[in-house]
Amino acid sequence: MSPAERSELAYERLRVVNEEIESVAGMVTATDQLVALHEWLGVVDGSLTTLATIHYNLFLGSLLRLDPRRTIDLLPFTRLRQYGTALITELGYGNNAAELETTATYRTETDTFVLHTPSLGAQKFMPNTGPAGGPKSGLVAARLIVRDQDCGVFLFLVPLRDGQGPLPGIRMRPLSEIPGSAVDHAITSFDQVGLPRTALLAGDHADLTTEGAFHSTFGSRRRRFLRSIQRVTTGKLCLGAAALAGARACLTISVRYAHRRHTFAPASRTGVPVFDYRCHQTRLLGVTARAYAATFLLRETTRRCAGPDSTETAEAEVLVAAAKGWITWQSRDIVVESRERCGAQGLLSANRIVDLLTPIESTITAEGDNLVIWTKAGADMLIGRGYSPPPPPAARTGPLTDCALLLDLLVRHELYCHQYARSRLSCPGAGPMERWNHAVNPALDLVDAYATRRAAQAFLAAADRVIDDATRRPLKQLFQLFALQRLAPHAGLLLADGHLTAEAVRDLAPAVDRVSVALAPDALALVEAFAIPDAILQAPIATDGYEAAYDDPEGPWQPAPLG
Repeated sequence: MSPAERSELAYERLRVVNEEIESVAGMVTATDQLVALHEWLGVVDGSLTTLATIHYNLFLGSLLRLDPRRTIDLLPFTRLRQYGTALITELGYGNNAAELETTATYRTETDTFVLHTPSLGAQKFMPNTGPAGGPKSGLVAARLIVRDQDCGVFLFLVPLRDGQGPLPGIRMRPLSEIPGSAVDHAITSFDQVGLPRTALLAGDHADLTTEGAFHSTFGSRRRRFLRSIQRVTTGKLCLGAAALAGARACLTISVRYAHRRHTFAPASRTGVPVFDYRCHQTRLLGVTARAYAATFLLRETTRRCAGPDSTETAEAEVLVAAAKGWITWQSRDIVVESRERCGAQGLLSANRIVDLLTPIESTITAEGDNLVIWTKAGADMLIGRGYSPPPPPAARTGPLTDCALLLDLLVRHELYCHQYARSRLSCPGAGPMERWNHAVNPALDLVDAYATRRAAQAFLAAADRVIDDATRRPLKQLFQLFALQRLAPHAGLLLADGHLTAEAVRDLAPAVDRVSVALAPDALALVEAFAIPDAILQAPIATDGYEAAYDDPEGPWQPAPLG
C-alpha cells in the first residue's frame, strides 16, 4: 500500500475500534481501560496506536478535563465524525513548550480571539493535520494575550479542516514520511484566525470576563500551562503500554522461531533448534525477564494512577516519568535482541519485528523525550520532590538465588546512586549550569536505579501472589535472572561497599547460566503467557511449517487489514 493508503487504513481502523467502545468518554477517563486499549493496539498497528493516543488521550481527555461545564458538543468526536488532534510542539519549541510563541489575542470589542503564528519557529510541528481521515479539529496551545498582558499558555479548540481541505487562514504542509509509520504528520500555521470565546479551554483554574479581566487560581504561568497539558502524564503510561505490547509480540515471535529453526550441533546428524545453544538461550531469556519486569512495573504504576487526580501528585509525576522512560527503552532493547536472534527472517516486514520497532522509537520521543523527562525526574528526586530514598535493608547473606537478597542489593545500589548524585551537586564556586552538569549523569543513574528497583519489587510481589508452585517456580527464577543481569554492571561498587563478597562477584556470571539452564524448558510457556492470538500476531516464522509460506505468497499468513 502507498503511504496515503496506509494512513487512511489507520484512520479506518480507529473507526472500527471506536464502534466497539460502549462509552468513549468513560473509557477516556478510566486510566486502566485507556492503558489496556493501547496495549492491544500496540500489537496491531503503530500508526493506529498513534492516532488513538492523540484522539482519545490528548484531545478528548483534555476536552473532558478542561470543559467542566460541558459547553462543547462532544458527539462529533466520540462518534468519530471528526478526528481530534493536538498542536502543542512548535518547530522551535519542543520540551520547552511553556515558552512557545503562538498567540491567541483577546478582542474585547468582538469577544473573540485571534490565533496567529508570529514566526517560522512558531509553526506547529508534527500534528496529524493532513487530509487522511476527513474533517479534523485540534487543541492548539497558544499564549493568551489580554490587553497586552501575557497570561500564559492555554489550549484552544480550533476547527482545522473540513471535507474540502484546510479552513481559511490555516496552512498545512506535509512532513516527509517516517519509515514504518503512516500518520499524516504536517507543519501547521495560523494567519489571524478568528475564534469564538468558547474556544478557550481554561478549565477550573482560570477565567476571562467579557470586559477583558483575567483571573487564575495559579499565579505562575508555567503552572497554568502544566495544568492545561496534564493529560501528557496519562499519555506516558499509554505509550509505555503500547511499546511494551509490541516488544512482547516480537519476543513471542523470536522465541517460537528459535524452537523451530534448526542448525548444526556437535556429533549430531539431525541438528538442534538454535534455542538449544546457551548463547541464544541466555539472551532471549534475559529480555523475557525484562519484559516481565516492565509489565509488572506498568501494572503497578497504572494502579497507582487510576484515580481522577492521582497523576497530579509529585510522587506520581516522578514514578510515571521514570516508568515511561524505563519501559520504552527496555522495549526497544527487547525488539532489537529479538530481531537479531531471528537473523535475516527478522528483517522481513511479513515477520512483523522490524515494523514494530519504529512505533517503539516514537514512544521514546513522544509525550516528552525520555532523556529530558528523566532529567526532570532526577532533579526532583535530588531535592526530595516526589521521592524519598528507600530505607536501608538489614544486613543479609545468602546464595545469589535468594530473591530477597537480590532485591536488597538493588535497593543498596539505588541508595548509593542517590548519595553519589547529591554529593555531585556540591561544586563550590560553580554557576547553576555547571553545578547541574556536574550532577546530571549521576541523577540519571539514580532514575534508572529507582525504576529498576520499583520493577523488581512489583515483579517479586506478583510472583509471591501466585499460589500454584509450578507457576511460581519459573516466575521466581525469571526474577532471579532479571536481578542478576541488572546487578552485574554494579558488582564492583557493591563489592567495594561490602554488600557483595569477592566470591559472589565471581559467581554472578555462572549464576546467570545456571538460572538460564533451569528456565530454558519454560521459555515457550513464558511467552505464551503474553496471550497474543495468532490472528493478531500474524508472523509466518512464529508458526509451524512456516517454510510453506514462501510457496504461497497469497496465503492466509499475510497480514490483512482489520475491518
